[in-house]
Amino acid sequence: MQDEIKQLDQFIKDSQRIVFFGGAGVSTESGIPDFRSKDGLYNQHDVRFDMYQPEYLLSHSCLVNEPKVYYEFHRQKMDTRSIEPNNAHKYLAKLEESGKLLGIVTQNIDGLHQKAGSQAVYEIHGSALRNYCMSCGREYPEDYIFESEEPIPKCSCGGIIRPDITLYEESLPDDQVSGAIHALAKADMLIIGGTSLTVYPAASFINYFKGNTVVVINESEIGVKPAKNTLVIKRKIGEVFTELAKLQNIEL
Repeated sequence: MQDEIKQLDQFIKDSQRIVFFGGAGVSTESGIPDFRSKDGLYNQHDVRFDMYQPEYLLSHSCLVNEPKVYYEFHRQKMDTRSIEPNNAHKYLAKLEESGKLLGIVTQNIDGLHQKAGSQAVYEIHGSALRNYCMSCGREYPEDYIFESEEPIPKCSCGGIIRPDITLYEESLPDDQVSGAIHALAKADMLIIGGTSLTVYPAASFINYFKGNTVVVINESEIGVKPAKNTLVIKRKIGEVFTELAKLQNIEL
């Protein structure tokens, strides 16, 4: 295992334009459940929501047709305001600070990369820490929906206030997508971490990467197109980056 860390370290030394593509597994070590694992959000028993398909509870249809159900689920399951970044988030922030990391493309909506200090973060599924009125577009602070006493939070204009996340049946945000694609196309090294690459269209973004080095850090097997230099590490990403930081004398 130490050989894998040393090889990863060498790949980083040899690269100048690294992009990180991450999913739910990046944040599980902070205590945020993923979606599809046996302990994930979709498999958590809750009598309030058992009659619904998990994907429906995070869909545009649910928000529009059963908003009380949508907001109850959102408040109960999507509140990450008290969660702190783990060493995966912290290491990536340090890597960006060093000038090696071009950007982070994340499927997560928890804002932990920014909380750790990262600047170039492309949130292709949006963020639960931003809210806006569906009618007038007025922005509301991150606490608003979670602390509102109204079952369906309303704007002063009468419109519904929603989180700025990409729900099922909705398109990904154009600005975040274009930024992610631009970074991936420029990168000479791609690190894929904490994702099974099963959520589309997000997973297809890695096809824009044309560099020579690919590193996959994920506990389960995922299929990626081999590059000239390909390294697969089947471990928790926080543990890997903790060991890498020690090797590089980086304090997290």
